[in-house]
Amino acid sequence: MAAKLLLVEDDVLLSSMLTSILQDNGFSVCLCEDVQSAMEVGYEEHFDLYIFDVKLPSGDRQKVDSNLESNGFTLLRYLRDIGKSTPAIMLTSLSQANDVKEGFNAGCDDYIRKPFDVEELLLRIRSLLKRPFYHHSSPTITLHNNLRFDCVQKTLYSPQGELIALTNKERELLALLVQKRGCFVSQEEIFERVWSYDESPTSMALRVYVKNLRKILGKESIITQRFCGYCYKA
Repeated sequence: MAAKLLLVEDDVLLSSMLTSILQDNGFSVCLCEDVQSAMEVGYEEHFDLYIFDVKLPSGDRQKVDSNLESNGFTLLRYLRDIGKSTPAIMLTSLSQANDVKEGFNAGCDDYIRKPFDVEELLLRIRSLLKRPFYHHSSPTITLHNNLRFDCVQKTLYSPQGELIALTNKERELLALLVQKRGCFVSQEEIFERVWSYDESPTSMALRVYVKNLRKILGKESIITQRFCGYCYKA
């Protein structure tokens, strides 16, 4: 089976060229052009290798903090935080030692500076795919009140490790808000992602589920903004 790569590059010509070359060399490639779409795909799917440009647009997500920088480092930290241990190569035109240090601190395994030789990139990809190691990470993340949330099983635990009972809707809602933490999720998207097609969601029901989650996580954990939706404040 072909190794599955997540390529995140906003330069249209470069991304098209890399996608063609990687596919010609037997790799399966999923291409994203911004941080938002890559976060969503990376959360939901498994990949064998990440290839991220450093300078990336954030996408159209509505952030709680508009000054929060979004780039390849931000994307990789997010994926590491939710337990993704996939090896990562960063593509960058940055050459300062601090930039390289930030990349490795974010969890990358290799760096290649632009412009680069395609054969060198292919060698680095194959080298990483052969390595038996993975980052030691957990699918659980710490939420408010020191609660632990398993992003894979969608289960919530107390600081002592006891399972906290949630309804199916509460589990799915929390998983969605945690997936997009720091950003507002519209009521329409919540209805689409949390309720099944044969159900009739209501704003009142959604408010009840949010209220229940706030009782567990803390009043300030989930914020609401008119016309924007709900946000788990990381």
